[in-house]
Amino acid sequence: MATHETTVRWQDTDEALAVLPKLDGIDYLKKMANGEIPAAPIVSHFGMDLTVVEHGKVVFECTPNDSHHNPIGSVHGGVVCTLLDSALGCAAHTTLPAGVGYTSVEIKVNYMGAVRSDSGPLRCTGRVTKPGRRITFAEGEVVDKNGKLVASASGTLLVFPLDGA
Repeated sequence: MATHETTVRWQDTDEALAVLPKLDGIDYLKKMANGEIPAAPIVSHFGMDLTVVEHGKVVFECTPNDSHHNPIGSVHGGVVCTLLDSALGCAAHTTLPAGVGYTSVEIKVNYMGAVRSDSGPLRCTGRVTKPGRRITFAEGEVVDKNGKLVASASGTLLVFPLDGA
């Protein structure tokens, strides 16, 4: 039986968290995408890259590998859900002023087809459908390397003041 190993490396996020209350969401995420501040550690675990940051929209790319497999040899739906949850949340963040954060309240994911290790890179787009001061609504989709839709999601995000802001 072959054994495989992966190493996950990420940067300490103290620097990013220190500037979080001072920057509006779009500027914060642009700095993250440009490597000016450390990304969230989850992106290292899943091999995600934030490639587009616009007002109300973000795009993540992710190349799945065998370590993401479920028991039947396809990429676990939780990987795709994590990708979608990240995109919906970050899209919401692009609409928020400094000192304001968000958290997912609800996410509904529809899976349209199997994702395999060779399906990537996956491209996940998240868009805000209705911004709000207390609740924001967003939607997103994941397409494979051929542009085939493999999953979509809609979500609700709670908007709140950050501690110390």
